[in-house]
Amino acid sequence: MQKASKFNAVMALTMGTLAMVGCFMAWSSFAPLAGQIAKTFSLSVSQRTLLLATPVLLGSIMRIPVGILSDRYGGKKVYIILMIFVLIPLFLVPRVHSFGMLLFVALLLGMSGTSFAVGISYVSVWFPPERQGLVLGIASLGNIGNAVAALTLPRIAARWNFTSVYNFLIGVLVVLIVLFAVLCKEMPVDKSKTLKDSLSVAKDANTWYLSLFYALTFGLFMSFSNLTPTLLGGLFKMNAVDAGLWAAVFSGFCTIVRPVGGVLSDHFRPMALLQWVLIGIAIFAVEMGLTLSTMMLFLIGLVLIGLTAGLGNGIIFKMVPYVSKGNTGAVTGFVGAIGGLGGYFPPILLGTLKQATGSYTWGFWLLALFAVVCWYVLWQKFIRGGSFIVKS
Repeated sequence: MQKASKFNAVMALTMGTLAMVGCFMAWSSFAPLAGQIAKTFSLSVSQRTLLLATPVLLGSIMRIPVGILSDRYGGKKVYIILMIFVLIPLFLVPRVHSFGMLLFVALLLGMSGTSFAVGISYVSVWFPPERQGLVLGIASLGNIGNAVAALTLPRIAARWNFTSVYNFLIGVLVVLIVLFAVLCKEMPVDKSKTLKDSLSVAKDANTWYLSLFYALTFGLFMSFSNLTPTLLGGLFKMNAVDAGLWAAVFSGFCTIVRPVGGVLSDHFRPMALLQWVLIGIAIFAVEMGLTLSTMMLFLIGLVLIGLTAGLGNGIIFKMVPYVSKGNTGAVTGFVGAIGGLGGYFPPILLGTLKQATGSYTWGFWLLALFAVVCWYVLWQKFIRGGSFIVKS
């Protein structure tokens, strides 16, 4: 790799990751402040969980067109335009005065979640296939923005006020926009590629298998990143700052081990590794469902399920660039969209079950059941069936 090319690759990886950190901080900003928002707007449990889930909706669905746009026009342009757009809802959040308007602004804020599709598309083109597991694992460390938000935003709100939180996030994105514009080079694109070419990935069954598995692993990451403060506050009366710390621990562990999953997948058959991830999630979901009255055991389960899901995220995205050559953004968009939707429905379902039964227990049973279903599909298609996406 020539010196200039190596510099461009390193800058793409560095700024692609940092931009994702900033966007994920914006995307998950409601979760660590949920208690304060609930008091301000007098929200019920179901309204609160709906608010936490709403940014995930647009941030998931829009990953498909944004990923396609990145492949077609270049990740640098799309990333900068995306971050400029996100400044609008960040400015509006502290200035709305009704729950309906807050939901609308939360929906717009969800666009920040599409940064994942842009980042993977932009970073992947600069590195050879044999390094994709490690490189995409590192790029996906941008997910740690959830942890950074959980760790910092409650402290900013406590030290100053709610508005200061969003002024801080605006400042972070403005700095990232300037750095990205100055330091990064646009990626090479195939301008002859049509929308039909990009959407052809939907015809590949492997796109949907990866989407199903990612709906569990990334959906779990998003759900618990957003719900942990609410769960710990409700179950154990933990204050917002301490609950935010545990949300940061969960998000941090889940994110940090993601490159480990990628590296392992560079050396071992990814689907064989994923089998153990799915079994682990089922076991830890059952453990958490049984320990809702014992804080230490519940927290141990939270950390372990986060580590397991993080490994799964890295393993799955090792395979994404192999599904359709030159369409990494499109495949990332589809897989990321379904994965994001996997994080949209559980908070709403959990809030509904809590109001209906008075307990979160059924939510954990359903999570374990979903993991078992994913394991069965994996076993039938890739373990016993012998199908491959990456032969290693």
